[in-house]
Amino acid sequence: MSNDTLALAQQLISLRSLTPSDSGCQEILISHLEKLGFHIESMRFGDVDNLWARRGNTAPVLCFAGHTDVVPTGPLEQWDSDPFTPTIRDGRLYGRGAADMKSSLAAFITAIEAFVAQHANHQGSIALLITSDEEGIAIDGTVKVVETLKARGELLDYCIVGEPTCTDKLGDTIKNGRRGSLSGHLTIKGIQGHIAYPHLAKNPIHLAAPAIAELAQTEWDQGNEYFPPTTWHISNINGGTGATNVIPGTLNLLFNFRFSTASTVESLQTRVHEILGRHGFDYELAWELSGKPFLTPKAELADAMHDAIFKVTAIEPQLSTSGGTSDGRFIADICAQVIEFGPRNATIHKLNEHVEVADLEQLSKIYQLALENLLIDKTAATATTTDTGSFLDAIKKFFLGKQ
Repeated sequence: MSNDTLALAQQLISLRSLTPSDSGCQEILISHLEKLGFHIESMRFGDVDNLWARRGNTAPVLCFAGHTDVVPTGPLEQWDSDPFTPTIRDGRLYGRGAADMKSSLAAFITAIEAFVAQHANHQGSIALLITSDEEGIAIDGTVKVVETLKARGELLDYCIVGEPTCTDKLGDTIKNGRRGSLSGHLTIKGIQGHIAYPHLAKNPIHLAAPAIAELAQTEWDQGNEYFPPTTWHISNINGGTGATNVIPGTLNLLFNFRFSTASTVESLQTRVHEILGRHGFDYELAWELSGKPFLTPKAELADAMHDAIFKVTAIEPQLSTSGGTSDGRFIADICAQVIEFGPRNATIHKLNEHVEVADLEQLSKIYQLALENLLIDKTAATATTTDTGSFLDAIKKFFLGKQ
């Protein structure tokens, strides 16, 4: 399995799939899936290639989700090897996308191949949702596939997103949710004028300062068992003409909430408007919601992944909701249980991105065991074994009694 997963990861890394380009990655995945009896649907929206593949027509549906697109490489001369020439050095596989997330894609495939080889008549269905629009603006990728599936009533029971989640060692972290992201573009309106005649002008920076201080000091919520408290931060601020003797007419701010399930979009928006309104200045505020928070409490999927990870790595994984947004925020709309698990994230989006070669076999095995935990009826298998054993015992007793 190690060689198969490594070889497939190398094949995918060698393709220059800079977002939103797929560059043929999905065709490689399709060539494997067709041999396993998957029904293939290629969904192209705009410039984005998406893949929906499914094996089986019954519940439960276990979906593996991920992306083939990668971020730009940065300065090529600062890489120790070509980022699109997969290279092994000191037990590590180097290349753009090695950690985020072509190794996970390869492990998906080899895990499914191994599982189907042993359990061709498994219960439920296996699916894959793959996009080439995760690292970019993410408007024609997973969100569009989810909308298509939802429109035809095709829902998922479990979804494993192969994002790199681990920090120190493979197996130490499962992401069972992500915070939401809500941004605002705030314009405070003043009156431009000569700085020597402030009574004839109105300085929007001075007007905004107390409101900014209040927003920065506000406790939006206290978080909950799974999420830290919601945070508000300014990311950009701009005002003025560049001259030292001109009071500006407007001040522009960009701010962002990273919010938990303890708050809602509406509650945050309402409180911001209340604070701004108390300070009595004229303003305009445009909102942009990048994604709502999602959370999968500890249940069948988290338990199945925990069991698989511990059996393979002997590590007790921790549940976490840290980090930025992911496509899990879209999938949660049609799937009650969504978790993320993949390799270490220490080098994602960096120069010399890499994964440990030894982790590839373990990652594939973890995904395979998750399939077994969720799609094999072990109770029935145990019952069958027990019934068979009882029947044989009865036969033995019968013949022994004849002697």
